[in-house]
Formats: sequence, C-alpha cells, structure tokens
Amino acid sequence: MACRLLSYAGPNGPRGGLMIDDTVYDLERETGFVSVRAALESQKPIDLKHRSEPVRNARLAAPIADPGNIFCAGANYTDHMAEMARAHGKTPGPTMKELGEKPWHFVKTGKSSVVGPGATVKLPAYSKSVDWEVELVAVIGKPAKDVPASKALDHVFGYTIGNDLSARDVMRRPNNPPDSPFHFDWVSQKCFDGACPLGPWIVPAAEMGDPQKLGIKLWVGSELMQDSNTEKMIFTVAEQIEMLSSRVTLQPGDLIMTGTPAGVGMPRKRFLRPGETVRLWIEKIGELEHRVA
Repeated sequence: MACRLLSYAGPNGPRGGLMIDDTVYDLERETGFVSVRAALESQKPIDLKHRSEPVRNARLAAPIADPGNIFCAGANYTDHMAEMARAHGKTPGPTMKELGEKPWHFVKTGKSSVVGPGATVKLPAYSKSVDWEVELVAVIGKPAKDVPASKALDHVFGYTIGNDLSARDVMRRPNNPPDSPFHFDWVSQKCFDGACPLGPWIVPAAEMGDPQKLGIKLWVGSELMQDSNTEKMIFTVAEQIEMLSSRVTLQPGDLIMTGTPAGVGMPRKRFLRPGETVRLWIEKIGELEHRVA
C-alpha cells in the first residue's frame, strides 16, 4: 500500500491530506491532525484506516504550507561545482569535503516562498536572471540535536521535491567589496515570493530507501536542463543533518534542501522567461510542475 502525506486546496486554505493508492483522504477526518505539520509535530503513527469519504477532485498544494525552517545546502554536487568552475574560466578542483570543510547552508524564507504544484510564480520585478535548481528535500520528523551521521536518517520523516529559484543578478552588492561579509544579498537572491515551489507530496523515508541513489531531473518547457543522480552529492543527507543539528535543534516540519546538480541556467546565461513551465522529477517521488509569469 503506497502512502503519501500531502496538502490540498480547501475552501478556507490548504488542508492536510493522505493519499493511499492514488486516492486522497482528508487528514483531519482520518487522524484528527489539522495539518501535515501538526501530524509531524505529534510524532504519533498515522492511522491508515481511511474511514472517511475520499476527497473528490483534490487540487494539490505545497505538502507543508507552513514549514518550520528551510535550510538550503550550497555547492553540494560534484557535477554542479565542475560546471560553475568552468563557467568562471577555472579548472575544477577538490571539493570542500576533500579540503576538510563541513556542509554549508543558507536559510530560505518559509510561508512567503513556498508554493505548491501547478502554481504560477511571478518573477520578481528587480531581477532579469531567475534560475532553476531541482533539489531533493528532506522533511524532518523527529527533533534532532547533535545527531551523528550514522543515526541522522532516523530523524527524517520523508522526502519531497523542491525548486530553489534564485535571482542570480542580485546575488551581490556591487558597492560592497568582494571580501566584505555584506557583499552577498541572500534575501533578494533566494527569498522572493514563490521562490520555493514544493511537492507534489511527501514520500515516507521507509519507501525511499537510500536517498543517495536517486535519479533527479528538471525540464524548462520540453528542454531537459538537469539530469543527474543524488549519488553526486558532496555531503550526504545524513552528513548535512549531522552538521545542522550540531548548530541548531532541527524540529519536525523543518525542511533541508540538499543541493542541486549540474544544468542550471547561470553557466549558459539562460534564465526563466514569463510563460514558461518548469517540470521537476525525482526517482521514487514523482513530478512537480509549476509556471512562471
């Protein structure tokens, strides 16, 4: 029996849902939990008796409409690092892991950034260079503090797909020296409204198996842009959780976007245009599609 945790559009906003063998049931009627985040925070098993009537014509929303923290891994695929080095006229060198570094993350805004399947993301007026980044997203299901990598995946409830949309032409503040800690503008680049499409649902970790052996792809229109595998991550999902939990307690409903592979638009100077459709796919999860306007 395939089970997916999701949200769908209700008359008063997103409602939690449970999809069992392609049929959607209302999460509150089934389990008493008013939302997906509430179900995760309860840390109680989800009852699969599906006593209620199925939801008819359910229109999917972001799986967690109100996530906790969203942590995003930077520079975390070997193929992506190689393409970026070549784009800057450099020879690809050793990875940060090979140099003895630890995983690195930035924070993306939650409710303002998150949109769901089929959404239309309005490109920010201040940017002409919005890029795509397909990412495997780990959904935290149990609090994690100072967790070793060997036990880190025990704290993951499941996985979904995310697009870390990035406004490349506002990532730097040109009047600040490059060696200044204030040279980079992470809010303008990564946190505009709709900058984090998520979906279509959360697949439980037990169904996913090894998160480091998953095909991952992205299309803009009919053009395949990204085609890789999560085995090319520099720091694994477990290593990222180990690092993050050494700095902050990860809470149920927190999301970890684990990095993007090669094929982004920046090296080829190709960015999203109004009217285009973006389609993302990760093995064992499915597809997420959204538009830009």
